[in-house]
Amino acid sequence: MEITAALRALGSLGGPGPIIVMSDSTYVVKCFQDRWWEGWLRRGWRNAAGKPVANRDLWEPLMDLALRPDREIVFKWVKGHSGDRWNDFVDELAVAAATEARAR
Repeated sequence: MEITAALRALGSLGGPGPIIVMSDSTYVVKCFQDRWWEGWLRRGWRNAAGKPVANRDLWEPLMDLALRPDREIVFKWVKGHSGDRWNDFVDELAVAAATEARAR
């Protein structure tokens, strides 16, 4: 879900940036902060353990958006459920959307 959220957010934003993506997902943030994606590409979409990278179908389009040379995009981590106003707000939205989807 976190990868999809970042993908949809960047896909909906036009212009060159700068854009700051705040996420409570260390997986998403570290991919870009620690440049995990470089190793994935070098190893043919295998992680450090030699296994296929999970969610490659989401990572590839996210990387296309996040690594565009004409955009300045920074990924920052925020602790979830810690009182961060916006993180708490989007968590409420996600819970409401999941609840509505289960009701259908």
